[in-house]
This record gives sequence, structure tokens and C-alpha cells, in this order.
Amino acid sequence: MRLSTVILPTRRWSEGGGRRWRHAEELRFHAAYTYDHLSWRSLRDGTWFGAVPTLAAAAAVTRSMRLGTLVASPNFRHPVPFAKELMSLDDLSGGRVTLGVGAGANGFDTTALGRPTWSLRERAARFEEFVGLLDRLLRDSPVSHDGRFYRAHEAYNLPGCVQSPRLPFAVAATGPRGMELTARYGQAWVTLGDPRLPDGDEQQFRATITEQVENLDKALAEQGRAAQDIERILLTGFSGGSPLRSVDAFVDFAGRHAELGFTEIVVHWPVPDSMFDADEEIFEGIASAVPTQLTGRDNGSDHA
Repeated sequence: MRLSTVILPTRRWSEGGGRRWRHAEELRFHAAYTYDHLSWRSLRDGTWFGAVPTLAAAAAVTRSMRLGTLVASPNFRHPVPFAKELMSLDDLSGGRVTLGVGAGANGFDTTALGRPTWSLRERAARFEEFVGLLDRLLRDSPVSHDGRFYRAHEAYNLPGCVQSPRLPFAVAATGPRGMELTARYGQAWVTLGDPRLPDGDEQQFRATITEQVENLDKALAEQGRAAQDIERILLTGFSGGSPLRSVDAFVDFAGRHAELGFTEIVVHWPVPDSMFDADEEIFEGIASAVPTQLTGRDNGSDHA
């Protein structure tokens, strides 16, 4: 079982932003991710920086910790320039980048470019084409594509990713179409359970997660892949109780989800006066204690 963190891009680099990424590596987190949004929910009126330049700066001040988006989406990105940025991040980091990618949701990102909000059907179709084209762009050069939503004409991405055949995809999915996409393209699967559940309903949260795991295994089997072929990442902070309330609570939470096959749990670095507010002393205690206590459960590989 690995422990990772999300560092939201809410601080100027010169005012503690850079120190936080360095400290994450000192705490021996497996990976540090950031959201890829233009703005986000209740934090919309505060400081918010871009994911790609933030990860580029983080690559320069860290040495071994993995880095990535959790998650990027088609909301405001086109696969052709995004693939170039991802290839460049992979190079800057020495091959430490994971692309967390999801369909996105209706929100500020969907209207910032002045276009109508997509229907659920269109969002799912865009996501499928987006991931498939990114996969091609990061593997091959040149790539031409004439699709329903995206086009590319002799797009080059040389010399390619440091990681081979490309940087790993961690695909966020909960429904059948997303699971199928994960099974086709993913080196990892990401879930946050069901954020519509009451936060304290841990029993229903576990039932939801268990069903999602079963559906993923079915999708993998249909693609001719074994269950162990893919990493399983649980993003906390949206439902499933309050595992950051104490070290013991988190050890219990992590252990129960390791039993379901999860190989990585991601916690948000505390953000005061937000839904991710938490005691930083407990947070750092979890970072120090949990990997050691769960060593015997580690069943992951070197990526994602």
C-alpha cells in the first residue's frame, strides 16, 4: 500500500508553494498530485495556479517522488498541445509523471471558454476520444486524426516520453463506459467512491467501492487483462468518513481498502477553511506512520 497526497495550487511558489512540494518528498509520499482546473468549487475566489507549470516547478525541486494530475479532463484541454506538455513534464521530471485523467464534470471549467455545458452523453464521448488520441500522441509520431471532437494533422511528439511506451495513465471511472476505457488504456484506476453519499455513511461507501472494484475486474477480463495488471488508487476527502481524524483511524481505513485490492491511497494536504481542512500534525503523523504499518500489504509496482 502506497500513500500519496494532493497539493492544491493555492499558494504562490515564493510564499510556501515550493516548500510544500519539497516537504512532501521529505515525508516520503509515493506521489504528489495536483488538480488540473481553471478554478474549483468553493476555492474559486482564492489563489489558484495552473497544473502544468506547477508540476514543472515541482519536478525541479524534487528528485524521486512521482508527480501528476488528479485529474485532467477535456473541459479546457485539447489532446495535441496537452500531449506536448505531458511529454515535456515527463522529460523535466526524469520519468516521474503520471497522467490522472477523467471525464470532468459540469462546473466553472466547462463555461470559462464561453461555450454551452456538454450533456452527459457528449462528455462521455469526448472523454473516450480524448484518452484514445492522447494515447496515440504519446506513443507515436507523427499522428493524424479526424474525429468527432478532435483533429490532429501530422502532430509530432519527439523524442517521446522518458517512460516507455508512454507515461502511465490513471483513469478516473465509476460507470461501465469509464471502466471499459480504464481497462483499455489505464495503468491505474482512480475512484473517490460516490461523493453523493453522506460523508459519515462508511458502510454504504464500502459497498459502493466494492461494487466498483468488481466492475473494474469484469472490464479488465473483457479486455484480456488480469486484475493485478492495474494499480488501484483511492482519492479520499469526498466521502467515506473522516480517516484523517487520527493516525489509528487512517491505518484502519487504509488496511480495509488494501483488502479490497487498492494499492495507493491519496490524501489532500490540509487546506484551512475548506472541505480539506485537517490537523497538519495528524496529517504528518499519518505520512510518517502509515507506510511502515502497511508495508506487509504492499502489492503495487513502480508506476502510478
